[in-house]
Amino acid sequence: MRYTGLFLGSFNPVHQGHLILAETFASLEDMKEVWLVVSPQNPFKSNEKLMDFETRVQWAQEAIKDNPKLRVSSIEKELSLPSYTIHTLEVLKESYPERDFVLLLGEDQLAGFHGWHRYQEILSLVPLWVYPRHHTNSPHQQVEFPFRLLEAPKIDISSTYIRERILSGLSVRYLLPEAIWISCSKHPFWCG
Repeated sequence: MRYTGLFLGSFNPVHQGHLILAETFASLEDMKEVWLVVSPQNPFKSNEKLMDFETRVQWAQEAIKDNPKLRVSSIEKELSLPSYTIHTLEVLKESYPERDFVLLLGEDQLAGFHGWHRYQEILSLVPLWVYPRHHTNSPHQQVEFPFRLLEAPKIDISSTYIRERILSGLSVRYLLPEAIWISCSKHPFWCG
């Protein structure tokens, strides 16, 4: 079986860490392609300042435009807020019945997964594949549901870090894809 990986996030903005992980996932033998699912609002980050949804989608599309195994999905724009993963999965499974989806999660998200809206239904809809994260004390050892632990680089870049650097007047070159870095340096409106 070959899966379509769902890499969900705010992508505020999309950065090199996201792209390295997406490429790592897409290179797995049993992965058909990876979708970057841009979230209008993460229910766990309701206070986060977000650039507008269309810009985040456009930047993600620009970042992956030359990679046929990566795709950007704006499906969550059509759903009610906040963006609960279970709703996204239900719509995707109904819209693409021929696809087998897998949910890609950071290891840091695993420990709190039982707090996700209707998490048991998520587990019944898709398998979980978990990638390692920095500053995580192996929470997967205490988890009582099935998942696959992936080998992937531990990347210590975050969108928060990038926004903080921009606010401080520091360079974010090489942290962002070049086209996004150029656009971001001209229009840092989402940081202000």
